[in-house]
Amino acid sequence: MTENKKIKSGFVALVGRPNVGKSTLMNYLVGQKVAITSSKPQTTRNKISGIYTSNDMQVVFVDTPGIFKPRLKLDDYMDKASISSLNEVDLVLFMVEPDEIGKSNEYIGDLLKKVKVPVFLVINKVDKVNPDKLLPIIDSYRKFENFKEYLPISATKGIGISDLLETIHKYLPDGPEYYDPDQITDRPEYFLVAELVREQILKLTAQEVPHAAAVKVERMNQHVRGKLKIEATIYVEKDGQKGIIIGKGGKMLKQIGINSRKQIEALLGEKVNLRLWVKVQSKWRSDPSFLKQIGYDKKELS
Repeated sequence: MTENKKIKSGFVALVGRPNVGKSTLMNYLVGQKVAITSSKPQTTRNKISGIYTSNDMQVVFVDTPGIFKPRLKLDDYMDKASISSLNEVDLVLFMVEPDEIGKSNEYIGDLLKKVKVPVFLVINKVDKVNPDKLLPIIDSYRKFENFKEYLPISATKGIGISDLLETIHKYLPDGPEYYDPDQITDRPEYFLVAELVREQILKLTAQEVPHAAAVKVERMNQHVRGKLKIEATIYVEKDGQKGIIIGKGGKMLKQIGINSRKQIEALLGEKVNLRLWVKVQSKWRSDPSFLKQIGYDKKELS
């Protein structure tokens, strides 16, 4: 942390329904992938921080799991991770899509009424809607009466991003650079590697498998013949899911490995030898001890 350089700095939480574009926005802002994205909901499971640094501002964006009413222990963990982050930041960005308030957004809106820091309503994906429809959408959210700013953006097209950053700058306090200007996330490399493997599972397998899959990096500290050796285990809940991920003749697992390796090499900047195994861990999403074992925060699982 650079204590002697005073700039605008602070922590900003990204909250909203699953699949609203929180990870896409954070990746855009930091200029590199630090959170995985997918068309499937509930992609993000842990709080992941992306660090944006300019000449006069450093923002630590906390990408939270999408908030929804919990059903499983993992769901409960994801909601606690999102809600707890609201009490630890300087600003909250509540991201929505350009449509009317649904039950999920009502649920989140009620939670945000208890937040003491400034909350912005950020309407994402505005490139997909007629501009004339934006004002009625904004008006539909005014009943919550706690939004300091209303900001339309597109995280994929870059629309409204400069206005968003200027507004964040206006509200953040003076402070130090918490991280080195070249650092873009506070997550260790093994966590990012596991997430990149899970991203390929999300992209390549059918609807039933992705959210029943977890990835744990077992080893990642040895170089063999000029390549970093990475060994990781994919956990699923059923034998049938294991069969889907392995595929006929191992074809699916091989493709997951090929795609993951390319992403990991781009992230780490070196050649990688990636080895993947698939194991069945029955009902792991409802097993607190196993969730702790594979890296979910103990405080938020209790």
